[in-house]
Amino acid sequence: QVQLVESGGGLVQAGGSLRLSCSASGLPFSTYGMGWFRQAPGKEREFVAGISWSSGRTDYANSVKGRFTISREKVKNTVYLQMNSLEPEDTAVYYCAAGDHRPQSYLYDRWGQGTQVTVSS
Repeated sequence: QVQLVESGGGLVQAGGSLRLSCSASGLPFSTYGMGWFRQAPGKEREFVAGISWSSGRTDYANSVKGRFTISREKVKNTVYLQMNSLEPEDTAVYYCAAGDHRPQSYLYDRWGQGTQVTVSS
């Protein structure tokens, strides 16, 4: 049984930092990569960042490039999202997903429960 467990969300002031973690268990060997998505109130879910398990190749949404960094620790089956220079517009529920590293959500078939990130101005 696949499980994705996110942690690290919380309340932070604008300009601050947070690091999200996603611990994965039971992933099929064929899982190509992992991604982070987010959904703000009243908005559609959007891609944030993705990483390939094998090559470490990364993809980022334009809105977070230069501020967010995705990384993985293969031994621990864990993916991280380091978020710096946070802005109120980054407020959302952040979801970890398994499947790929590219932005298209249909490439991901396993999703975590989500963790809330709130950035105050």
